Amino acid sequence: MHIQFIDALPSPAPRLVVRVANQDAFPADIEPVIVEGARASRFAAKAAQSFETFVEREGQLVRVALIGLGELNGAGRIGSVERAGAVVSTKYLASGETSLLLDLTGSGLTPTETAGFLLGLRLRAWRYDAYRTKLPEDQRPTLQDVFVLGAAAGAEAEWQREAALAEGVEFTRELVTEPANVIYPESFVARCEARMKDTGIKIRVLGEEEMRELGMGALLGVSQGSLRPARLLVLEWLGGEAGAKPVAFVGKGVTFDTGGISLKPPAGMEDMKWDMGGAGAVAGAMLALAGRKAKANVVGICGLVENMPDGGAQRPGDVVTSMSGQTIEVINTDAEGRLVLCDALTWTQKEYSPTTVIDLATLTGAIVATLGSEYAGIFSNDEALAEGLQSAGKSSGDKLWRLPIGATYDKLIDSPIADMKNVGPRNGGSITAAQFLQRYIDKGVAWAHLDIAGVVWADKAGATWEKGATGYGVRLIDRFVRDTLEK
Repeated sequence: MHIQFIDALPSPAPRLVVRVANQDAFPADIEPVIVEGARASRFAAKAAQSFETFVEREGQLVRVALIGLGELNGAGRIGSVERAGAVVSTKYLASGETSLLLDLTGSGLTPTETAGFLLGLRLRAWRYDAYRTKLPEDQRPTLQDVFVLGAAAGAEAEWQREAALAEGVEFTRELVTEPANVIYPESFVARCEARMKDTGIKIRVLGEEEMRELGMGALLGVSQGSLRPARLLVLEWLGGEAGAKPVAFVGKGVTFDTGGISLKPPAGMEDMKWDMGGAGAVAGAMLALAGRKAKANVVGICGLVENMPDGGAQRPGDVVTSMSGQTIEVINTDAEGRLVLCDALTWTQKEYSPTTVIDLATLTGAIVATLGSEYAGIFSNDEALAEGLQSAGKSSGDKLWRLPIGATYDKLIDSPIADMKNVGPRNGGSITAAQFLQRYIDKGVAWAHLDIAGVVWADKAGATWEKGATGYGVRLIDRFVRDTLEK
């Protein structure tokens, strides 16, 4: 979708015109017949409320839509404005209209609100129909161009920053949506290399031989049952102070998870193509940060593997040695994400010596049972970091709920023959998974683990996403960087 700011009507002018209204108010210059019709339909411009009619203007039939923004000074105003923009896409993406005029004349929308409205519009318009060859004509997206007229000074510049964020979210959704025969470790890397070309992101890739020499026995143990070789993808964006240590984001990238020898039940296994949602979020966030030229030093590390059950796969009861030198008794091969992350975390700390490390992973079903699809779980060893991430989650809509970790949970993953087991008992499963990861964090490093298993994929459409990949994590990372590294 192409969004363009204009000073005068294009020729030919779009037939579809969208106006916005604050609650219980209407644009001052709109025709009385539209106001009367809206009131008769009980349109009060509440947040995301809409009304549509047709009028004649200069001999042409014009399709006019009113979109409610909610209370002018209401709590959560930006979120309301964003949802209002999303309503436009919901209603008109496949309406048969190819262009739309968003007339903000006299709306009073601030540059930030205008950008939020457009962000909601663009995010809700994202669909991935690459494999749908028989989609009915009336279900195919038609809306291609959005012309913005009458925006406040500075709105276009504000939108350019949000457009970079939208691109990052869309890239994450693309990676998460693609099937596992298309996105696997090597092709994930290739997709990132193609999309990030000329962005200023420096890309490094470690293959299996390099990881073996580094002693990454935990990560490679997960990969050994697959024909697809593992990769460690490293993305660097150094837009901040020269020489300053970067903040590191580490993503779990299991491009398909059968469970390995501890095979998952068949029902629903197809969903495990999105078990790389953490790596997808990191990749999308790095694209967004580079796109808006973030004044921050950030690195993104994606541990990419496929977990398959062939004759060479690791077995329950095997003991592997991680890059840190710590040994792990593999009790359950379906608890593979933490094995990938522990080596990725160790490598990241040795390579970059960051003071802050944040990992994102679709790690446990236990977090879904606990928080459902409304929140991701956050575990952290640092109060300020946890508070900063939770604040960023609230502002961005990628919400987080904090859960405990502590030494009392350590005994649950102690092994009788190795330094630790890769799983504890059933109860507290997301906590013991976080406790496992904490054992790989160096002293003095502020660390947070985000378990995003319940939020990267949606079984039904949300305010700003279609059913499927949500793009969770990109907006969270971007907001955290804005609030803590660029202030």
